[in-house]
Amino acid sequence: MEKIRGFEIAKGFEDSNINLPVRKTKYSAGYDIEAAEDIVIPSFKKGQNPTLVKTGLKVYMQDDEVVLLYNRSSNPKKKGLILANSVGVIDKDYYENPDNDGHFMFAFYNIKEEDITIKKGEVIGQAIFQKYLLTDDDKAEGERVGGFGSTNK
Repeated sequence: MEKIRGFEIAKGFEDSNINLPVRKTKYSAGYDIEAAEDIVIPSFKKGQNPTLVKTGLKVYMQDDEVVLLYNRSSNPKKKGLILANSVGVIDKDYYENPDNDGHFMFAFYNIKEEDITIKKGEVIGQAIFQKYLLTDDDKAEGERVGGFGSTNK
């Protein structure tokens, strides 16, 4: 079977009982993404970096597609969790990159006064596949040389 789009377990997580994402209803746009391990997200303090929550997943797609990572709609109110980058963007060439095999994570801030614990297997967000368009004068020819934050290297 030809691979068109989907999720796989990232290297290093093969024996971690990671669940591949699923849509819960037939009209859902997003695939539910679970945390790969227990993690504590500390209450926000000025100057603090976001907490990266591992998924143990990588994603493959077509050349004109992108995967967008969104927060769960209930996370801000119930857990005080907001995404540091508002929306995560996973490009096609992030898949199997040499730095981290394409393992994607969610970057959270916790705006509650108390630390929040996320348990392994808990749904933390959702991933949506989407087509994108190019401008008439697009000339992008660069190639990815790394993982997280490597686009401008």
